[in-house]
Order: sequence, then structure tokens, then C-alpha cells
Amino acid sequence: MGQKAISALFSFPKVTEHYSAASAATAFYGDCLDLLHEIPDGSIQLAVTSPPYNIGKKYEKRLGVDEYYEHQRRVITECVRKLSPMGSICWQVGNHVTNDGILPLDVLLFPIFRELGLVLRNRIIWHFEHGLHCAKRLSGRYETIMWFTRPGKNYTFNLDAVRVPQKYPGKRYYKGPKAGQFSANPLGKNPGDVWIIPNVKHNHVEKTDHPCQFPVELVERLILALTNEGDLVLDPFMGAGSALVAAMINRRRSAGADIVKRYVTITRDRLDSAHQGTLRVRPRNRPVYTPQGSITIAPWVDRETAVTDRGRPLPL
Repeated sequence: MGQKAISALFSFPKVTEHYSAASAATAFYGDCLDLLHEIPDGSIQLAVTSPPYNIGKKYEKRLGVDEYYEHQRRVITECVRKLSPMGSICWQVGNHVTNDGILPLDVLLFPIFRELGLVLRNRIIWHFEHGLHCAKRLSGRYETIMWFTRPGKNYTFNLDAVRVPQKYPGKRYYKGPKAGQFSANPLGKNPGDVWIIPNVKHNHVEKTDHPCQFPVELVERLILALTNEGDLVLDPFMGAGSALVAAMINRRRSAGADIVKRYVTITRDRLDSAHQGTLRVRPRNRPVYTPQGSITIAPWVDRETAVTDRGRPLPL
């Protein structure tokens, strides 16, 4: 898609209920397999989603593990069928939790992708610092993103688009032909495979009615790295539409489906706000907030005699 066509598409973006190559975004109410049947083979550059974890959330029907696996297999198989030769699939998952323990869903689902001939490029750890507190095990504070492509080296990966600030931007080479020159890439460093991004809780600027919402920043990093302007991004379990929002903000086409009509309405409203520039999102690469002041000092500590971990008196 040429730049003129892309500019025209996003000048007055068309959000449709059914897939069309002429639409900027498709917010489909219904089963994602029905949406996938509307999309031509080989046309999706990125399929990115966070599927239900089968733990009984109000938007999902709890299934047996075998039945859940089979449903995921059907959806993943269709996503691979629709994937472009240079495309990627990113499946963001947590744990299936029961009284008997936890089942890591990336471990459960990985064989499906392997059997379909895909290659795991990264297993990304998404770390967040807030969530439910557990009493009988350690509290979960990370989830994983499995990034797959087709075999070979011919896949889209735009590292410069997702670089993060250097930790030591003033560092210099200390020997060799470049001795004395700055050694850090001026565009930033590779973000690595551990991403510290706040999850969407009640005080998050992006919070909607959806109980398990994707942060725009998380999916935006994947979209920028793995697609180009005008490419098609699919989220088969779109929820509140964060993937579609991130795609629109960055001039990518998108399509998503959900079986809860309320979430489809929320997605369409967010897309309208994103186009108008009024949607509140957490900026990319903003440092994680660190509380300051009295809230960080335990009330049972004698502040006159206590010291910090560096041997300094606590502030009064």
C-alpha cells in the first residue's frame, strides 16, 4: 500500500463491522473464526492477542483443558493460514489456575505453533508490579509473549522503531580503532526480552470496563517492531480493542473480534477517540512511577532512629 493510499485511509478512517481491505479497522461482533474466514489467505502481517486464560472470567466459558487446547488450535491454525510470508504471530498468555496448581499456557500451546511449522523467535517476559495477592503461593507478576514467524530470515523486524533509552549514553570505547568514540547507539538500545510495563488497573488512564485489558504500550511495541505502515494487524480476541487502537495510532490497518457486544462498542468508541486524538494512553517508554514521601515509610518504624539502606537517617 503506497503512502498516498495510507494517508487517504487514515484521513477519514472507516471502521466496519465486517472485514474489507478498504477499511482502516474492523470491529467484528462474533466468533473470531467467522472473522478469519472473511480475511484472504496470506494477508495478515501480525496476529497479536491475549486469549482467554480459561479461569472463569465473566467474558469466557470455562472449558476442560483438552477442549480449551482444541479451540486454541483451531484459531491458531486459521491465523497461520492467513499469515503473510514475512508476518508474525504474538500470543500473550499467563497461567491457567486451579486448586491443583498452575498450568503455564505458553507451555501448553507451544506445540501447536511448532506443529504448524512456525519458529519461536523470542519468549518475551512482561513484568508488572501490581495484581492480585496470593496467600498459598507467590503472587504472579509476569506473563509471557511468544513471538513466532515462518522459518528462515525473511521476516519483518524493525529494531530501530522500538529502541529504548541507553542506560549509559555517554559510554566510550576504551581501546581499539574506535577508542574515545561514543559506543552507544544514538537511537537507543535493544529493549531485550524482559519488558517492564504497568498493567491496566483501576487508576490506569486507559482503563475501561474490560477486566483484563491489554496496555496499548505493550502491543504498540510489537506492532512497531513487526509491521510497517499500511500492514494488517489482527487480534482474534480483541477485548477492549487495545491492539486495534495501537494499530490506528501508528497507521496500520486492523481487524478484531469479540463475542461480547459491550466490548465491541468500547473498541469502536476508542477507535473514534484515537482518530480524533483525544484517547488517553500511557506514553511509550515513560518510566514506571516510583512513589515518594511518607507513603513509602512504614508507620511502625521509629523515624528518629531508623536509617535507610544506605545508612542515612530517614527524613522526618
